[in-house]
Order: sequence, then C-alpha cells, then structure tokens
Amino acid sequence: MKQAVIHMWDMHEIVLHAAEKYDNPYTDVTVWAQLEGPDFCKRVFGFWDGGDTWRIRVTATAPGTWTYTTGASVPDAGLSGISGAYQAIEWTAEEKEQNVCRRGIIRATENEHAMEYADGTPYIMVGDTWWALASWRYPWVDDEQERPIGPDMSMKDMARQRLKQGYNTVGTIVAFPTWANDGKPATIRIDDEHDTYVRGAWATCSVEDWLSGAPNTSARDMHNEGGRPFFFPGKIKGYEDLVPDYDRINPDYFKVLDKKVQWLNDHGITVFMEALRRDSSKTWKYYYNWPMVYTRYIQYLSARYQANNILFSPIHFDGKLQTIDSREFNEPINLMIDLYGQPPFGTLLGTNAPGSTKTAYGGPEEQHWKTFDQTGNWRDHQYHWLLTDIFNDAHPVPAINGEPYYSGHITMLRNGDGENTDRTLLFGNVNSVEDHLNCRSSFWGSALNGAFAGLLAGFEAGWSGNVLPEETPWKIWDTMTFPASYMVQYVREFLLSEGKRYQELIPDDELVSPNFQGAVSGWRGWISCAATQKRDLIMGYSEKDAPRVHVRGLRPYDTYELSWYDPATGKWLEEKRQIESDAFGEVYCGDYPTGFDWAWKLKKLNTDLPIDKELDQINGKKKDGLNVNGGLAFVKHVYIADDSTD
Repeated sequence: MKQAVIHMWDMHEIVLHAAEKYDNPYTDVTVWAQLEGPDFCKRVFGFWDGGDTWRIRVTATAPGTWTYTTGASVPDAGLSGISGAYQAIEWTAEEKEQNVCRRGIIRATENEHAMEYADGTPYIMVGDTWWALASWRYPWVDDEQERPIGPDMSMKDMARQRLKQGYNTVGTIVAFPTWANDGKPATIRIDDEHDTYVRGAWATCSVEDWLSGAPNTSARDMHNEGGRPFFFPGKIKGYEDLVPDYDRINPDYFKVLDKKVQWLNDHGITVFMEALRRDSSKTWKYYYNWPMVYTRYIQYLSARYQANNILFSPIHFDGKLQTIDSREFNEPINLMIDLYGQPPFGTLLGTNAPGSTKTAYGGPEEQHWKTFDQTGNWRDHQYHWLLTDIFNDAHPVPAINGEPYYSGHITMLRNGDGENTDRTLLFGNVNSVEDHLNCRSSFWGSALNGAFAGLLAGFEAGWSGNVLPEETPWKIWDTMTFPASYMVQYVREFLLSEGKRYQELIPDDELVSPNFQGAVSGWRGWISCAATQKRDLIMGYSEKDAPRVHVRGLRPYDTYELSWYDPATGKWLEEKRQIESDAFGEVYCGDYPTGFDWAWKLKKLNTDLPIDKELDQINGKKKDGLNVNGGLAFVKHVYIADDSTD
C-alpha cells in the first residue's frame, strides 16, 4: 500500500471498522494506536464515529516517518493489531505565512507565562466568543461563495470578517444537551434533594427580558444538521424528553462541528473549545455514573479534536449558578488525565472562569490537569489583579482573560466595600464611547496584569447567537462591525512592538505612583504596568482620567524613549520623547496626548551606566550659575499648625 504523505501538523486519520457488533460502542469499546515518530512514542486514543466506524486522528510533530499499530479494549480483528505508516514533510516559510496554524499546536513558552505556536512564533489570542458555533446559528455551507455582512452570512463569512480584523481565535461551547425551544421554560429545576437544574438556558428574547423573567419564553435551540449531541429518551424519570441519555452520544452532531473546526484551522483560526455549559451539570452527577460519565465525554472530545489546532476546556464554568461546584469537576477531569494522559500532541487545557481558574480549581494538590489559566466574567479593573496572582503563582501557567467586558452586554459592579448585596447591573451600549472605553480598560488592563496569552473578547448578540426576530436588539451579523470589535487586535500589536520581549514582562502596577484614582469598581482612573526584570522595557496602559504617568524604581540617569499608542485606533504617535530618570530613579511622562485612555512604552536607550556628578538632590543641577532643577529656594514652605486648644 502506498504510504500517505502529510505536512507537519496536518491531520491524518486511521479509520477502523469493527468486525463485531456492540450494544453501545460509545461506552463499551476503547481504541488506540501506539504511535511512533521522531522523538515521539505515545498511545493515541480514538473515538467511535457511528455504525462500525472508529477513527484515530493523529498528526506529525516533526518531519519523518511515523508508524502505528492499533489496539482495542475488546478482541476485534477490525480494531486491533492493524499497522501502518505515514510520512511527514515540513511546510515552507511562505506556506506558514499563509496560515499561522501550520506553525503547530499552541504550547506554553519556556517561562510558562505566555503562549507560542510549536515553531516558537508568539501566539497572543485575539478571540471572539462564538459559544453557539456548533449549532445551526453559525450556518455551515459547503461552497466558498462570499456573502455580504447580513442575515445570509455563513460561518465562513463571519470568520473572513474576523480575520480582516486581526482575530486568530474563536471560542465555542460544544454542547447544550438539555436546551431546546420546546415550549417549556428556559429554566427548569427538579424537586429533589440536590436542587438539580435541568437547564438554566438563554431564553428566546433579549437579555433584559430574560433577566426580568419574561413570560412565555423558552430555551434557545442549539441543535445542528446532525441533530443534538446525545440521543433521547434519557434516564431521568419524568424528564426523559428534556435530559438526554449521556451514555448514548450522537456522532452526527459532532461531524458538523468537525467541518467547522477544520475549515477554521485551514484559514488560520484556533478554536477555544469548551465541552459543556455548567447548567446541566447536576443531571450528570446525580443521575448518571459520575465521574465516568463525564470523563468519557470529555475524552471523546479530546480524542476527536486532538489533531486540530484547539485549546481545550473541559467545562464552561462562568459562575456557581444552577451547577455543582467548580472543584467537583476536578474529579472527572483528573480521571481523564489518569486514564488517558494529557492530550498527545500538546493541546493545552484550561477553562472558563468564575473570576479566576486558579482559585476555582486549586493548585496541584487538588487538580493535575490545567496547563493554562483564565480570568473572566468579573469584568472591571479591580479584577485585573487576579491575573497578576496567576503570574506570581509557585506553579505558573500562561493566562488569558476569557470573558472581559463585552461591548453592549450587561456587567455586574460591586459598589462600596464590595458587599455581595451592594451591586449594580450595568447595561452596555455598543455605539457609546463610554462602552468602548470600558472594553479597552478590560482588554489592556488584563494584558498588562499578566494575560500575556491574550484575550477571548465578546460582543452582545454574538456570544448568545442571536438570529431569531425575538432575540433582540442585535443579531450575530451586527457584531461583525461593532466599533469595539476592531480594537481587540491592537493589544497584540502593542505587545509585539518589541518582538518577543513582552514575554519577559513582569506585571507590577506599583512601578507607577500614584497608579489609580476614582472608583474601585469601574473602568476609569487606573494605570496598569509591566516591566522586564532589568526595567529596560516598561509597558503601560492608562485608563481615561488616570493620574499622569510617574514611573519609579529605575536606575538614576538612564535615558528612556517614551512612545504613546492610541488603543482606539492602533496608531503610534509619531513624536517620541527622550527622558532621563532623575537622581531618585524616577521618570515623569508629562501630560497625556488627549483626555482619553492611552497605552505607553518606555524603552531604555543607553547601554552604559551613567553617573551625573553635577546633580545635587537638594540644590538641583546648575547650568551657567542657575539652578535648573529646583532647590530649596524654589520650594514652597508649608508648616503644620499647633493642635487646636478649643
């Protein structure tokens, strides 16, 4: 048989056909290939794909010859003992430029604080939340015809628009297994000892109406051309038509997603793939064989997409609402790693955050599956510190902000001293400058507090997949031209302005003093800052109404170049300014170019170690007999008065 030839990081399928019959192929049979190649020797698992077909999806991490022999958990001549080989060749430099996914599956950088493609090219996520990507709401078409922005757009057209805007990632929640526009309420609870929710779905109406409990609204349909992710009827008595049988998966549903993921990869877009939304989790835990029922499902997804360019999230856990606790998911996810190992080709594992995944899932003593961290869902500047906390962890992993401020969406604000009962719900406005400022605060503050792996941004109507007339006020296609949707890419362009040096940055807002004024909860008046260890490169972002930039802790007399970057337009100011740090090691950057928000960069120019022998810290520097840096004679004198004797 002629040996197959693939490019590195392309998918190669080992297709197997069972000789025997099985009552439930999904639960009863496990298949794998013992795969060997250059510096590679691992067991790679496959998945059932309907009928008598199993597939093992592999790739090549290096050029050369790759060989395999299949195995199975059952004696079956069609599944076990089959050997084969394929040859892998490298992409050319020009071909890699055409599609960045050809650079390989994304991994952590050597210092564990950022991400890169397998060939070392920096990866900074510029992402959009297409949670309903697997469903009919993001339409698949077989043709490559380009359609204008509007109701007739296909998923491909949406991706083309996002590529023009600099995006390299989209996020999806693979399954909403209990959701359907079935005439029943969007939120359904079982009256049992566990307070089990069948679903807490997004309703077929506007967000405001959904939150206010509008009557006669049901859950959103999340099926696709292949049906729903699991078969009905289910096993929960009285809810057989609402909760499917999690032991009977529907491969046809995932075949539709396969096509979408592969097309996106073929055009340079990575998919951040989340297995399940949290709201049905109690039906999994209390009515099926937990943890194995969930372990089996997430391993099925891992095996199905292990050769694709994805980031894998075993659960979409945006908050503890209608769900088991985040730490309860550690049991099935840890079990997946124990039984099957980490994804064979290096796919990173992380998940959506109810604030911070570090605090939600714990450290190595509680979980051994996370290979990147995430913040999100608490969306104002007081939560940027959570990223710095991740950065400073004893076991750091790369971090993203997976749900920053969404243009046009709702945001919960904690008022006053942060008591849980003292909160405000803010409704965004996609056409408002204030809304755009909030977005940029969230994007830039996150990045410079440690989200060096990037941002999975989102926009009202896009995250929820609005397409029906009653799903107001915006539709998916409207999000394609929201003003804020053009601004996400500028964070990446700024960070890459010094090449890979952003990977050396250490978040430290305290380098700037003062670094905030105004409300604790909000998006105005704060400054974010990160610097290299030697402080020869400092990058910062100042929200609107922030104090002027005063950087401290520098080596005295060093010369820095100050550059200003407009986060609204992605343009550098042409004028650059040279500033010498004073005898205290401080730099004053002066007034902002305008009254809005600004990103800024200080880059050290000198390589020597200068000393200024003329400077007197008390009397200042003299030039032609004149004191040019102040001195006691130029200082205003203020006296503390005696205590009152009233």
